[in-house]
Amino acid sequence: MLLGSQLRRLREARGITREAAGYSIRASESKISRMELGRVSFKTRDVEDLLTLYGITDEKERTSLLSLAKEANVAGWWHSYSDVLPSWFPTYVGLEGAASLIRVYEVQFVHGLLQTPDYARAVVRRGMQGAGEADVERRVALRLERQKYLVAENAPEFHIVLDEAALRRPYGDREVMRGQLLHLIEMSERPHIRLQVMPFGFGGHSGESGAFTILSFPESDLSDVVYLEQLTSALYLDKSEDVAQYERALKELQQDSPDPDGSRDLLRGLLQLT
Repeated sequence: MLLGSQLRRLREARGITREAAGYSIRASESKISRMELGRVSFKTRDVEDLLTLYGITDEKERTSLLSLAKEANVAGWWHSYSDVLPSWFPTYVGLEGAASLIRVYEVQFVHGLLQTPDYARAVVRRGMQGAGEADVERRVALRLERQKYLVAENAPEFHIVLDEAALRRPYGDREVMRGQLLHLIEMSERPHIRLQVMPFGFGGHSGESGAFTILSFPESDLSDVVYLEQLTSALYLDKSEDVAQYERALKELQQDSPDPDGSRDLLRGLLQLT
């Protein structure tokens, strides 16, 4: 995505159309669009030809961008889990790992980055009914690997609003749910995690469209991305007007929910009921 945004910036600065850029590398306009969105891999020759077309002759700048192209084609750690990953999910895992700020609204269950192993196991078994135990454990292992982001030295800011429904809907037995609630309380005390609970008592709210995630990146050239997961696919929205609507919805959810301290009290209250 970073390389794609750089190429788009260079193309637009020269006033070159996507069609003309595609012609220069023997490709279609749609391929240039996919390249600029970071949706396809990059051939070194294509990047070299585009840089020449865009008038980039400085060797240092060319080397930097070509190095970025090589990095873009290196498979991430999550590709070793491709046997259990839906086709649309590797893109999300890569974006999640690159984000400096992750903002989430979740309603069905606790977000994957905050799940305990036992809770994750129960969620995966429910979603993959009939799957073998080995496949279930592979999915759980992937989830636990992703969670390392939140305890790493350069962990992203993680802001989440959990609907109370996600906390009351049981996955696993009573002990699994107690363990999950305790884990949420513990994680919510970390300085880079802001956890809020939208209580049933509030009534209708701005999260009526369902769960969503907003990913923000440290590179100024990269736009925010909204991730919407569906039953058989996912949507990645990066148009500013789309992102702005989801940002407004999340801001309202945060304003209407108890603050992190009040949300922890709510979690403790639910703990007493389990």
